Amino acid sequence: MAQEILSTDPYLARFNAAKAALPGAAQSWLSELREQAAARFRELGFPTQRHESWKYTPLKALKDLTFKPAGETGQTASLDRVPTLLTESDSPLRATLVGGVFRADLSALDGLPAGATVEPLSALLEREPAALEPWLGQIATDRDQPLLALNTALFDDGLVIRLGKNVVLDSPLELTFLGPLSEEPTQLHPRVLILLDQGAEATLLEHHFGYGDAPVFHNGVSEIALGENARLTHLKLQSAPSGTFHFATTHVRQERDSSYESFALNHGGALSRLETRVKLIGTGADCHLNGAYLLRDRQHGDITTVIDHQVPHCTSKEVIKGALDDRARGVFQGLIRVAPDAQKSDGRMLNKTLLLSEKAEIDTKPELEIFADDVQCAHGATTGEIDHDAIFYLRSRGLPEARARSLMVESFLTETVEELSDESLRPLVLERIRDWLGTQGPQGEEQSA
Repeated sequence: MAQEILSTDPYLARFNAAKAALPGAAQSWLSELREQAAARFRELGFPTQRHESWKYTPLKALKDLTFKPAGETGQTASLDRVPTLLTESDSPLRATLVGGVFRADLSALDGLPAGATVEPLSALLEREPAALEPWLGQIATDRDQPLLALNTALFDDGLVIRLGKNVVLDSPLELTFLGPLSEEPTQLHPRVLILLDQGAEATLLEHHFGYGDAPVFHNGVSEIALGENARLTHLKLQSAPSGTFHFATTHVRQERDSSYESFALNHGGALSRLETRVKLIGTGADCHLNGAYLLRDRQHGDITTVIDHQVPHCTSKEVIKGALDDRARGVFQGLIRVAPDAQKSDGRMLNKTLLLSEKAEIDTKPELEIFADDVQCAHGATTGEIDHDAIFYLRSRGLPEARARSLMVESFLTETVEELSDESLRPLVLERIRDWLGTQGPQGEEQSA
């Protein structure tokens, strides 16, 4: 079957027209980085199903859409409050981006402790570019990722979060990404840099939200560096509107005895891909990548992970579960790679999917690449329908069928929510799962009638 190739021309033309005005353009190191990224994007092109890692996620839905940069569309809707995952009593720290641009008036950062800073990337590139040169584009270095290259060429804002040695955030920092307040198709390429020095600790709540169903091409990249003994808990909720094409890539580099724990809940947008790549480069580093996908109608959601054990005595664990209804399609691709010198590695991966409709689909591909001989690594994947005997049992106890199905799905997904080590975050995720279950699709309506 012929592949539908997206043209790179509009994006490269945008780069050539805008590069002199992009933040940090006066810095030769950054200009060179952007030029190299643009050349790489030109060489690679948009990914197609001929690329193994994109085999199950076609981009043909973007082919006939022309996305304008957010700065050229105007923002037609007003905004008087920012949705939050927390209550006022939680006294959250908050950084908000609207259409990829930091908004100080919608942020609350006065409670940051000494040694912690949260700043817009564009401002820091103008004020203190030398501080970013060792980091920006140096953690996300993979050369085979066209969307990463496109982001590097075009990013014009984002956030830089820095915690100095032994600095601890006592309360979570909420990062809210609101889609552009525009009725025109818009492209966004935000860049986030998170640097935790030795012994620093933080919890980040990252929430992607939006208004309206105007098409949005969100192509975000995050780079995270964890120093020795640093600890980061990273909760990500992707709740974008139905017209959004949401692509987010996170690159993590972990030093000795550091800990990175991520939980991703992917249930928004028309087409989404959350890709996480972790490099364990310090002995004793520990990584947990967990999450869930909840999709219905014709949504397509892709969770792709790559964990590189590069040194001995590192651990990783991954539990991803999903529920698919109607004609939704899910994709899980997970790879644990163990280098020849990474003896005593412990890596485990599990993917389970519940199909709630005969027309829902899942493509799952857990993989191990092991080049060391003294390791403990395992992976597994299961896919199945809802247990009809259990539904019958619950109905015999007086529960309506729709309620019985919801209980079964919630119970199935709770296992992965319990992987969150911070118990205070679990209710927050379960509430979103219950919200999703409370909005029954055609299948639920039909069966509950």
